[in-house]
Amino acid sequence: MHLMVDGYNFINAWEILRKIAEDDLDSARKKLIDILADFSGYKGYKITIVFDSHLVKGAMRKKETISNVEVIFTKEGETADNYIEQYVYKNSKNEKIGVVTSDYLEQLMILGDGALRIPPRELIYEIEHYRKEIEKKEKEKMHTSGRLEDALEDEVIRKLEKFKKNLE
Repeated sequence: MHLMVDGYNFINAWEILRKIAEDDLDSARKKLIDILADFSGYKGYKITIVFDSHLVKGAMRKKETISNVEVIFTKEGETADNYIEQYVYKNSKNEKIGVVTSDYLEQLMILGDGALRIPPRELIYEIEHYRKEIEKKEKEKMHTSGRLEDALEDEVIRKLEKFKKNLE
């Protein structure tokens, strides 16, 4: 599945990110990208986050990939909704697309074009649930063996062994 996320809409829908955005919008965007990059790795979803730049005079559309997440800043006069609607219209026959937004009109438009509507609170719940599952598995891993090396990632163990050899 390909998730298209209306970035600012999602930030405003999630209290944790909204509070960060009140002080520093750039930090909230980075946090959102980090969270969705982790989630993408866990679920195997392709994720695109679209941020509005339509009110920024002279803004050109900007695309970049950060931690396996496609991040798009729209051009002047183009909203995230416009970009997402166009993408869904052009691509919904070739790929399964889920659109994350609480904008009701946007939801109607993308449903008509064949995409799935995913309310932000539904994705927030899924992300929080997956994080709790990961945490639970990590705790179980620590308790079942009691051995530190069983709780560490393979890469960390290799680095520690290399460090140990260097000490000898």
